[in-house]
Amino acid sequence: MDSSVSETHGRQEGSEYNGHFGCTCYHPLFCFNQFGDLEGAMLRDGNVHSAKDWKTVLEPIVARYRYLEIPRFFRGDAAFANPNIYEYPESESYGYAIRLPANDILWREIEHLMTRPAGRPPKAPIVRYHDFLYQAACWNLARRVIAKVEWHRGELFPRVGFIVMNLGMRAKNVVHFYNLRGTAEQWIKEGKSAVKWTRLSCHDFADKAVRLQLFALAYNLRNFLRRLALPKPIRQWSMTTLRGKLSKIGAKVVCHARYTIFQMAEVAVSRELFGAILVRIGRIGAGIADTA
Repeated sequence: MDSSVSETHGRQEGSEYNGHFGCTCYHPLFCFNQFGDLEGAMLRDGNVHSAKDWKTVLEPIVARYRYLEIPRFFRGDAAFANPNIYEYPESESYGYAIRLPANDILWREIEHLMTRPAGRPPKAPIVRYHDFLYQAACWNLARRVIAKVEWHRGELFPRVGFIVMNLGMRAKNVVHFYNLRGTAEQWIKEGKSAVKWTRLSCHDFADKAVRLQLFALAYNLRNFLRRLALPKPIRQWSMTTLRGKLSKIGAKVVCHARYTIFQMAEVAVSRELFGAILVRIGRIGAGIADTA
């Protein structure tokens, strides 16, 4: 789960100045799964907190998967460091990893890691982890916290991060799992650049919210195409690349009595590759899985 910014111009309903982004905007909230599919989106006023209405977005998603026998996890940045958010995944048997803002107590826990390692620093960062239990005054119980301390060559102070979670993994694996949260930022950028979901030019706020949902559908259709129909050589193409090389390409239509021909240049996508994509789309319609 992550929030984003949709800049606005002029006086629009719900548009407010946001000090973090330094502009007048809307502040939408998004929730993705690990494949980049947009599970939920919500348009919000520009000056709300990043985690506002998190439960309104998250509850339908949790309900969607409640009775499936699958591993279920939640990731969020420091904006979602809220005891109510911790308790909700715990009550739904979700594993979670959420960035935790630093405070004096947390700093004291890692004092033994704050001394610069002796000797000439190597090119690669020196990374240390510390695992401990911590309970803030507003928490109902103590929770596991992982601290990561990175000493980088040429930097006077280390880079420090704290993560609160309920996972049983090793500290290094927890940090790796949390860091994958950053892919949500990439998917949001794709939504902005390829789908243009920041173009909310309706008059009323409710109309803009509906328009964002339509953009969410368009985004998911493109992501489904990328995940389910693209051959391996081009499966990592961005949505912008897909739009420029596959969706928005010129063609000449030649109609005959018994058939119609689409004549397209092979500059962007070869005949064989385009044919393979069509075959995979046909298999999706027939319910045939294709992992090639």
